[in-house]
Amino acid sequence: MKEPIIAQKEPYIEEMEPGKYWWCACGRSESQPFCDSMHSGTGIGPMAVTIDQKKKVAWCGCKQTKTPPFCDGSHSQL
Repeated sequence: MKEPIIAQKEPYIEEMEPGKYWWCACGRSESQPFCDSMHSGTGIGPMAVTIDQKKKVAWCGCKQTKTPPFCDGSHSQL
């Protein structure tokens, strides 16, 4: 299994509508923070996330969070 790529060293702050989303865990997606299937062959798949109500979300951009898919500040240690 390959290591995830750091997509950016800060979270992706998005106002999200209710629904199901696929968070990119590998860092290779060109549609960050969401999966576009660029993970093929990496051994790192996306994470399914259900948002129940409209809210602002801080999606992890560095892919090092200990609370995936949400930012926990791990990017500040990179």
